[in-house]
Amino acid sequence: MVIEACRQTGRDFFVLAFKGQADPATVEAAPHEWIRLGSAGTGFSILRKHGVQDLVMAGRIRRPSLTDLRPDLRTMGFFARLGLKGIGDDGLLRAVIAELESEGFHVVGVDTLLPSLKAEEGVLGKHSPDAQADADIGRGVAVLQALGDVDVGQGVVVQQGIVLGVEAVEGTDAMLDRCARLKRQGAGGVLVKFSKPGQETRVDLPTIGPETISRATLAGLRGIAVEAGATIVVEREKLIQQADRAGLFVIGVARPQ
Repeated sequence: MVIEACRQTGRDFFVLAFKGQADPATVEAAPHEWIRLGSAGTGFSILRKHGVQDLVMAGRIRRPSLTDLRPDLRTMGFFARLGLKGIGDDGLLRAVIAELESEGFHVVGVDTLLPSLKAEEGVLGKHSPDAQADADIGRGVAVLQALGDVDVGQGVVVQQGIVLGVEAVEGTDAMLDRCARLKRQGAGGVLVKFSKPGQETRVDLPTIGPETISRATLAGLRGIAVEAGATIVVEREKLIQQADRAGLFVIGVARPQ
């Protein structure tokens, strides 16, 4: 979608794809090169060779171990400055952005190129939450705000006031698969996705798409609530059609003041 947006607006672009992470079909028709995730020095050289100034991070990255990363000297220098202390995803991404900008690049949020992807406040589709679902949404938001302060998770599943699962390193899809085995009798639960308080919004915004609807349905949920203005909704029309057929509500909720 980012590639297509650049084409439609006549914006020059170049794709730096990470081996073992990016889908080859995504980039095969675009100007691109491949690198290992731990090859920062090579990556910077490639970007400069192609005159890149603005950087957009798009797609999913599975967080590797240091062994899998096999960092080059430039990447080793980054980790040396970062230190060996434990750091969450948002803290790591902030450090990565600072490193990119120290090299003279400008990090741009995907929503700058694709503003229509952001969820607006209100219901998407024809189903709406009832009083119990509203209560579960409120509980989920409170949990995520508390966990966000320690840089953990963007998603939580709540059913009848009980927290069935919190998203950690496994991601939303795996959390939903896990919650399918934990659901209780009665009204189904709700998936709530919110950005962390003070999160770096240019990267790693909460995201939902048709696959989220499929997994939420299999998990026995009856709805999804996301943060309005800070959540990416991909393939919106397909998502809404799927949710309507499954009887799920999807709603954008404003962050509490």
